[in-house]
Amino acid sequence: MNAAIPSDLRTELAPTGTLRAALNLSNFLLVQHDAAAGVSRGVAPDLAAELAARLGVPVAFQTYENAGKVADAAAAWDVAFIGAEPQREHVIAFTPAYVEIEATYLVPAGSPLQAIEDVDRPGVRIATAERSAYDLYLARTLRAATLVRAGGIPASFDRFAAEGLEALAGLKPRLVADQARLPGSRILAGSFTTIQQAIGTPRERRAAAAWLAVQVAEVKASGWVAATIARHGVQGLSVARS
Repeated sequence: MNAAIPSDLRTELAPTGTLRAALNLSNFLLVQHDAAAGVSRGVAPDLAAELAARLGVPVAFQTYENAGKVADAAAAWDVAFIGAEPQREHVIAFTPAYVEIEATYLVPAGSPLQAIEDVDRPGVRIATAERSAYDLYLARTLRAATLVRAGGIPASFDRFAAEGLEALAGLKPRLVADQARLPGSRILAGSFTTIQQAIGTPRERRAAAAWLAVQVAEVKASGWVAATIARHGVQGLSVARS
């Protein structure tokens, strides 16, 4: 046990004696999951293990298909690694972001859409992964375009391609891969938002949230986050600036 951690804080953070860490499997930049082996690797699992080591307890990973299901299960985990979105704050207390990811649009060959600001127009249908951080952002900011939701990132590309939709919203690194699958398609320059990936804990755990915020500041300032991104060779993931 880490003697520097007060016992009441350790109990609040890990009431079962193990730090239960929720991982969002749809965020391929942060989690690489081998279902056959039952093993999760990547920046988020490494950060969970680091937090557990600092706390002086073991870590156990709980995997979820997408961020929405992570949020739905807030009573079942101690920490989670998902986008910090206002729609989730009624059940989850978030730290400042530790990494950020740009989100933009892919448009099909011959599209008249040339810039981010062209997309939010009547008649534009945007494929998106339901309850992803960027889906939640678009739901509260779009004024004229229509969201066409699908159950996950691969399914959102499938709907975009099969239904001839005007745009596909997504994380820029994933859209680069999707662009290669759709000849003539283009990624719009810039971003409509930058997804702030943070650590969440159940909202009522105030001491836990404060401790986690301090840990996030430390792992960013020390270079730990940057080194972990580099070790996993992740492209399109940056240390959060704020």
